Amino acid sequence: MTKPLVRVCRATARTHPCPSCGTRGRRTRLLHRRIRSLAYRQVAFLDVHYAEYRSRCSCSSSFRSWPVDVPPKADYDDRVRQAVLDRILDDGLNVERTRAALQRDFLLDLSSGFIYDCLRWQIAQLDLAPYHQLVRDKFSGTLCVDELHLGRFTLLLATDPIADLPVGFALVSKNDQDHLRRFLTNLKNRGVLPKVVVSDGSNLYPTVLAEVWPTARHQLCIFHVLKDVNDLIVAGVRRLARGLQRRGNAGRKRKRGRPSKKQQAARAAAGPTLAEKAGFILANRFLIVKKASDLDEPQKETLDTLFAYLPTLYTLWTFAGAARDLFEKEARVQTLWQRRALLLRTAAYQEVPELEKAMKLLEGKQFKKMVAFVYSPVGQKVRTNNHVERANRWLRFWEKLRYKWRRRRWVVRFVLLALERWWRQAAEAAAQEERTTTAEQKPPPSPCEAAA
Repeated sequence: MTKPLVRVCRATARTHPCPSCGTRGRRTRLLHRRIRSLAYRQVAFLDVHYAEYRSRCSCSSSFRSWPVDVPPKADYDDRVRQAVLDRILDDGLNVERTRAALQRDFLLDLSSGFIYDCLRWQIAQLDLAPYHQLVRDKFSGTLCVDELHLGRFTLLLATDPIADLPVGFALVSKNDQDHLRRFLTNLKNRGVLPKVVVSDGSNLYPTVLAEVWPTARHQLCIFHVLKDVNDLIVAGVRRLARGLQRRGNAGRKRKRGRPSKKQQAARAAAGPTLAEKAGFILANRFLIVKKASDLDEPQKETLDTLFAYLPTLYTLWTFAGAARDLFEKEARVQTLWQRRALLLRTAAYQEVPELEKAMKLLEGKQFKKMVAFVYSPVGQKVRTNNHVERANRWLRFWEKLRYKWRRRRWVVRFVLLALERWWRQAAEAAAQEERTTTAEQKPPPSPCEAAA
């Protein structure tokens, strides 16, 4: 068997300050404990040498020193605890897989209770004040807000897409305006004063945002708007294709038996039937809402075939392109309103029921919120809620991994620790950038200093 690896840590000075008042006490006896530490594929221990001291104050009769950053009665040192947190928060492992990984890599047989204790231990050490200050210092003025449903709870999350930072979260029991108002008011009290707030089309946001930040512009997520428009366009394609299919099947009687070679040749020479054309349209309906710049040559040929089979599809295709042009990032706001007026006046669009419904989504009050991004500075024109939605998808993945988080306090602890790592990485990156800038601005050494 391999000899265990042992590290020694000492705190046995003759005098030591009282943990309550700081008055130094004199050592009365030496103590020793051995706790498990971390070494790859090897048994490792940390020998802790500490002492008991007689008090010279009224706080207590005696006290003890403790040199490591773990609870005095712990069985594992901070390296083990940090390894547990890394596998849960960075690697995405659940409790049982974390235990198996540490058993395989470090020969540690941990209990499930210790895994949860590591989360509690890390939460107790958190100081969020520096991170809140970091959010205020780096805040770009653009805020993305969204909600995530976690079983019987709802997670309200706000992020800064320009600074790539989480701003805050709240786990609420009900997704309503009262809880949303309380969440946004807490952000406002912490100094978060956005100029633009991006959200999806939920009815929860307009009234509450106008109350909490009356001067902030409300930007509706363009991704959600175009998704709703494209869904209606594809629904129109399906309706037209099925109508073509019904016309092809009307009055058609299938003859018994297999067709002869002569009949098969005659059918092939006649070209595809209406039912076959309808099936081809349904199989390639996604091309109607795809950007023309993203089409390759085979897809362009397929699109021409669709128009040949059913010319009405060209109207749907042009409407999809016109809808995308309504939200061009570099255009002026007057140009976008003119494009909208032209789209709504086009008679061909008004004749298609699905397009008529799509045009109702672009009514004036809503469209004003859709194009609020044009007032943002160059480089900060955020049109979508994708930044906060990516964070939500990440949290949703962890939720499924942990069997849908049955207890509220564990949801809060995990989300807080996950966001704290995000903040910490941003703080380290900002510190590194500041050091690099300081080194670049530092003047070159003088000849005398260089010679020395």
